[in-house]
Amino acid sequence: MNTIKAILTGHTRGLGAALADLMLSRGIAVLGVSRTRSNARASALLKEVELDLANPAALGAWLGTETLAGFIDGAHTVLLINNAGMLQPVGGIEEQDVNAIGRAVSLNVAAPLMLSAAVAAASTAADERRIVHISSGAARHAYAGWSIYCATKAALDHHARAVALDDNRALRVCSVAPGVVDTDMQAEIRGTGLERFPLREKFDELKRTGQLSAPADAARKVLDYALSGTFGDAPVVDVRDLS
Repeated sequence: MNTIKAILTGHTRGLGAALADLMLSRGIAVLGVSRTRSNARASALLKEVELDLANPAALGAWLGTETLAGFIDGAHTVLLINNAGMLQPVGGIEEQDVNAIGRAVSLNVAAPLMLSAAVAAASTAADERRIVHISSGAARHAYAGWSIYCATKAALDHHARAVALDDNRALRVCSVAPGVVDTDMQAEIRGTGLERFPLREKFDELKRTGQLSAPADAARKVLDYALSGTFGDAPVVDVRDLS
């Protein structure tokens, strides 16, 4: 029997919450890492860690404990889903708060890369490790006002491309864009002034015309691909392009 254990960041809201619910419903043990605890149904399969992933020192200290290794012990497949991320700061470069930039880069880039290295190095008899970076169309298309978000998501895409070249047969990695999902981040986008994000009306239209994916639907597509035999064949994918 293939025992799967998953580490999921940002599991308390939006796509992360939908992924947690879906994995628990499929009997997959989940270690959720977020600043707060979730409202997910009580389950013996769910373990939670309250941790500010935008603080690299705190994350590094936690990775120095035995919590991660203890959780994945006995798994045949270890799945890491780097889902946590933040949109701010939004606006022109001259308007961006330098401390907000630091937090965004720490959460969106440093935390996924640190967790990926820790999972890859963890001592376990697991047959394979699978790393999913939750990416975005913003990684592949530049948007005015989103220089930090675009840059940090592009970093995840390029990290996956480079790690794939390591040719570690026990590890598969892919940076996966889940499509435009109806989450709190989308509400945040629609609440942004046009002077800070000139393309906001495009996202208003997506909401108005029902073109946003439900979190549960996006979660199913991401998880089905992450557990498929073709996962990692390409280091960067968009779920909308998958058959």
